[in-house]
Amino acid sequence: MANKIKIIGLFLFLITGQIIFAQTNKEKALAKGEEAVKLMDEGKIDASIKLLEEAQKLDPESLSFPYETAYALYLKKDYNGALKILEKNKNHKDVSERFFQLFGNSYDMSGNSEKALETYDAGLKIFPKSGCLNLEKGNVYWGKEEYEKALPFYEKGIIVEPDFPSNYYRAAILYFCSNEKVWGMIYGEIFMNLEPGSKRTEEISKLLYDTYKRGIKYTSDTTFSVSFSKEMDLQIDRTSEPDKMKMPFGIFVYEPTLSLALINEKSININSLDRIRKNFVEIYYESGMDKKYPNILFDYQKKLLDAGYLECYNHWVLMKGNEDAFGDWYDLNKDKWNDFMKWFPKNTLKVDESNRFYSGQYK
Repeated sequence: MANKIKIIGLFLFLITGQIIFAQTNKEKALAKGEEAVKLMDEGKIDASIKLLEEAQKLDPESLSFPYETAYALYLKKDYNGALKILEKNKNHKDVSERFFQLFGNSYDMSGNSEKALETYDAGLKIFPKSGCLNLEKGNVYWGKEEYEKALPFYEKGIIVEPDFPSNYYRAAILYFCSNEKVWGMIYGEIFMNLEPGSKRTEEISKLLYDTYKRGIKYTSDTTFSVSFSKEMDLQIDRTSEPDKMKMPFGIFVYEPTLSLALINEKSININSLDRIRKNFVEIYYESGMDKKYPNILFDYQKKLLDAGYLECYNHWVLMKGNEDAFGDWYDLNKDKWNDFMKWFPKNTLKVDESNRFYSGQYK
């Protein structure tokens, strides 16, 4: 009996030792991996790769280390080297949408855009709700300046992953350059709410302001023109019921509402645009347009209006269009602005599958 106890004890000691050893190897690998990422961020790519290779030997089952090694090679513009690693690991149980993003990007940067598209599609079969893979498909065509082919992928990305910002950004840029600027206005502002504080947000802020300036023209002291859309196609439900007919949103809803909001204004600047945008929201909801054409952005603006923060929000949205004018307004409204800055982060625009917007919503 004593011998059996000793044997069992020895067996448990060996098993425990193996577990501790395995854990130690994983921990060592993780530490090396974290250090490698820091080195990569500092631009020390070769030193980073060396550590990642050491980490992979310690924990060969992990996908993290070959992925990071491939990314390091990608940064070195060694796309073929990255592709070899990614190809070897494409069937790993832990592949992610980011894996297929890097995989496709490596093909695209190596000059094989067709293989890149195939790779993104392979990823989308596993991750059909991936905003980033739709983004990258659009970016392939963007890089070729085939913008009409790029746009549907950005919009598909908005539909499947509505809280992923980059598709709004790219779609907005394209719409700002098109006849249908109305969608750029909406996508651009949603983007700003999803990614506040970035350089891209500053860019969109200026584009929104400039597009208002270009789209609203005063032809005399009493007349003006509004131009944000050219689409004339009527959208009729297959039942052909009159109440199911959808008028083109841009020219029959957005522009007329904006025109009413412009009454009593004589020029376009950051302060008049604040009043115009306030009037727009009030008219949109008083007329019942929110029922036939629900819009999460306008709902959020209504929330801001009811909370007393729409003026501050409007100046934030448009501030990069005229920073001097914003500065003058800020000097007179510091307390309001500070209150808004406390409220804003706790009351963000909620975007998800049950609360989203895309241009096809009205078609």
